[in-house]
Amino acid sequence: MLVHLLDAELSIAGHPVLWREIIGNGFGLASAIGGMRRVVWAWPVGIVGNALLFTVFLGGVFHTPQALDLYGQAGRQLLFIAVSVYGWSKWLSTARTHASAVAPRWARPKERLLMAAVMLVGTLAFAQLFDYLGSYGKWADAWIFTGSLLATFGMARGLTEFWLVWIGVDIVGVPLLFRAGFYPSAFLYLVYAAFVIWGFIVWIRIQNGKVDHRIAA
Repeated sequence: MLVHLLDAELSIAGHPVLWREIIGNGFGLASAIGGMRRVVWAWPVGIVGNALLFTVFLGGVFHTPQALDLYGQAGRQLLFIAVSVYGWSKWLSTARTHASAVAPRWARPKERLLMAAVMLVGTLAFAQLFDYLGSYGKWADAWIFTGSLLATFGMARGLTEFWLVWIGVDIVGVPLLFRAGFYPSAFLYLVYAAFVIWGFIVWIRIQNGKVDHRIAA
């Protein structure tokens, strides 16, 4: 029964698409909305989506219609889960003693330099690793992998810049996913791009005191 559920698919414009890709991305979008509103449930919801998408992006292993292995895309789902456990714990702890789970702030100069260094070195290093593993689109995959890690960690820390990192991830991610045939994920990246801009504006307004600090609706 579980195998049939995981392999269930539908056809979109003549292309087979797995339901778990659609559902996994749906959980991801719900998690992003929860992150913008700074509510703790955003983290466990995201973890469910990450687990589903992990099986989608290892197409050669789990026999998806694309049959392509995007090791960066798959690996980042595991990192998302690990960082999400950290973020879940941190937000839950803060929510017990404060009005909201996190207070948005700009990164300090040293934090920004560190983020830029991690993005550069991480992309270079993971591109070589993904090339060795045979990943599809090694440079784009490495950029997305590193940026996703930084963005998720930044969200856990309440750094407003994490929205900007997501924009950089989306710019590279949309063409890669369309080219690889992961159409639901590519379309959701486009939705994310608009949503990320909105979330960025909301967090800035919170910092400027124009939105209730307790609720970022």
